[in-house]
Amino acid sequence: MEIKRDSYLSALINRKGNGLIKVITGIRRCGKSYLLNTIFYNHLLSEGVKEDHIIRFAFDSADDLDTIGENLIELEKEDKKVNPEKFMIYIRSQIKDKDMYYLLLDEVQMLGSFESVLNGYLRKDNMDVYVTGSNAKFLSSDIITEFAGRGDEIRMYPISFSEFMTVYSGDKYEGLTQYMTYGGIPLVVLRQNENDKARTLQNLFDEIYIRDIIKRSKLKKQSELEDLLNILSSSIGSLTNPEKLKNTFRSVKNSKITTVTINKYLKCLEDAFLIESVQRYDVKGKAYIETPKKYYFSDLGLRNARINFRQFEQTHAMENVIYNELKMRGYNVDIGIVPISERNEEGKVVRKQLEVDFVCNLGSKRYYIQSAYSLPTAEKHEQEVRPLRKIDDSFKKIIITKDIVPSTYDESGVLTINLYDFLLDEKAESIL
Repeated sequence: MEIKRDSYLSALINRKGNGLIKVITGIRRCGKSYLLNTIFYNHLLSEGVKEDHIIRFAFDSADDLDTIGENLIELEKEDKKVNPEKFMIYIRSQIKDKDMYYLLLDEVQMLGSFESVLNGYLRKDNMDVYVTGSNAKFLSSDIITEFAGRGDEIRMYPISFSEFMTVYSGDKYEGLTQYMTYGGIPLVVLRQNENDKARTLQNLFDEIYIRDIIKRSKLKKQSELEDLLNILSSSIGSLTNPEKLKNTFRSVKNSKITTVTINKYLKCLEDAFLIESVQRYDVKGKAYIETPKKYYFSDLGLRNARINFRQFEQTHAMENVIYNELKMRGYNVDIGIVPISERNEEGKVVRKQLEVDFVCNLGSKRYYIQSAYSLPTAEKHEQEVRPLRKIDDSFKKIIITKDIVPSTYDESGVLTINLYDFLLDEKAESIL
């Protein structure tokens, strides 16, 4: 069963022949290799590209390495890189004419001097290069700097809810419950049994994510990293900072961990794309507030696995799903702060800060979005819409609710749409 990843395929198609190295980044097991070596490969064939003009090479494949005289077991035992000269000789042997050749290279970080090798291929008019990888450099948001401005990043996420529904046999209501519980890692989605899903998620943490971070960053205290993950898992969507996290460690774990160490761990988790931090933005003052921040997980299944599926707050989980969906659609996302002054019951002027869950920007487009699990009363609706009404610009303002309601505007021009419509229709936020 194939999960369609049409938005990422379109991103690769749109970048064909642009003179840059197409770098697919993202959390491990989100489908990068399958996108490149199966989905994109099949697209090229369907467009009439000859099979011998598509060069696929996986640097973690014993068979592929054998074709260039390298031995995977020996390389791993001696912790050595693939000889770049051997690889370049092989590539030269595959180039037979001046037609375009497509290089689809997987786990390219295992190639010695890979940055120089790939930058060299960009000087050839008939070579178009696409790569994935999963070591420190390729699990880092700074990957493009490795190619001195010649890289074009395609950030890949676990599957979206709309992608999930293409392979889920139930209705969208049951589907969303499954999606918010077990997430969108393809390997997990394709498991049929819920116990298998939970076990796979826990194994991914133990055998891949934690191990990678410890090895890559040479961390000595794995327990502290895991404790931090657990604390973040229990507080998604809540404002926090290293100082607050340090105090939590001291009160709960009787730990003397420092804010410097916590900052280091947070950076490691973000570089591995396990979590993302979101800054606050003063909508009226048009300025960022450095701290505190909110943290969201790139996959809710992984988050739930950290706490053994015990703690499932619908409001925070829904907020995390909306955040991820906005990021998948390419938006830059901040938390909105709306400062106001009003008189209290005693007639004194009091200053307050109202919060807008998400301020979303993409080019000239901007949306202000509130995540409201349910709007059972007029009072609850007023509570959610109040911060939006205090924003004095003309950008669209939206409330997303899990309630099954039609898309409607109120007298202030605020749009209310249900979560299912938003997740299943990429243009839902643009309804007029």
